[in-house]
Amino acid sequence: MNDLFLRACRREPVDRTPVWFMRQAGRYMPEYRKLREKHTLLELCRTPELAVEVTLQPLRLGVDAAILFADILLPLEPMGASFEFAKGEGPVIHEPIASREQIERLRVIDPEASLAYVLSAIKVLKGELNVPLIGFAGGPFTLSSYLVEGGKSANFAKTKKLMFGEPDAWHALMKKLAEVVRRYLRAQVAAGVDAVQLFDSWVGDLAPEDYVEYVQPHVRHVLGDLEKTGVPVIHFGTGTATLLEAMREAGGTVIGVDWCTPLAAAWERVGRGRAVQGNMDPCALLATREIAVKHAQRVLDAAAGRPGHVFNLGHGILPETPVDHVRAVVDHVAQASAR
Repeated sequence: MNDLFLRACRREPVDRTPVWFMRQAGRYMPEYRKLREKHTLLELCRTPELAVEVTLQPLRLGVDAAILFADILLPLEPMGASFEFAKGEGPVIHEPIASREQIERLRVIDPEASLAYVLSAIKVLKGELNVPLIGFAGGPFTLSSYLVEGGKSANFAKTKKLMFGEPDAWHALMKKLAEVVRRYLRAQVAAGVDAVQLFDSWVGDLAPEDYVEYVQPHVRHVLGDLEKTGVPVIHFGTGTATLLEAMREAGGTVIGVDWCTPLAAAWERVGRGRAVQGNMDPCALLATREIAVKHAQRVLDAAAGRPGHVFNLGHGILPETPVDHVRAVVDHVAQASAR
């Protein structure tokens, strides 16, 4: 196996910087769009052979890790919160959380029964891959925001109203979500993933003090347990310039850094005892190959060849991204970072 990614996560010396991309399997790839002409997103996620096919598609670009094709919302339906992906609107929760009674009705699920299709895809992939496989789940705050808002949100007003106004109900919701996420990631590790990533994508909307009070204990419950498995644990969010120290304390052996925080400065703040992942602006891939490569080199320069850097974007690949720009960055990182 090409284990560059795993070695970098463990801050071991590597002969070049490993690279993978969040959302590296998705709408920017023509072969994925062909599948979406026949299947919904949830059909792709819930059909192991299709999830395997999509997971494998971006490997032709030369990336050093595969990330399981799934969606962070998958645990919600077996918990009792049904949803759909509405065309042009993204996820829509059918009955948004608006009361303590609804929170109490949410089930703490057994992922081996309720999400068996995800675990089946992992087991198939482990027999086909020659790069590490990354499993993942949504962070408790990010999942709660979808549940309370009913979908995407610009300001998380309903979520924060519950968080600030009914802290007991909030912590009850977060406790359930954190335990489901912990069990789900544990099940993915048992099924064979080589690393896991917690996507707490929207947590950057919180003030540091509020993150520490309302979110950090629940994230620590998840990540502290996952670290005991021995696999790399990536802790990721966006807009987290003011939260890096608090995220470090919440856990994770690798801290994801978005493009708004200089990589070298972020690394100093999380400490050299952690690996870092990031942090190129996804929009730099939209211009020209030359510009994309220039931005990639900027990240490599900031990392300065220190052990423990995994090259990635600061968030996922955008759907309109040209595939050849992605490949150009992969090739450049491999060549320019060779030790």
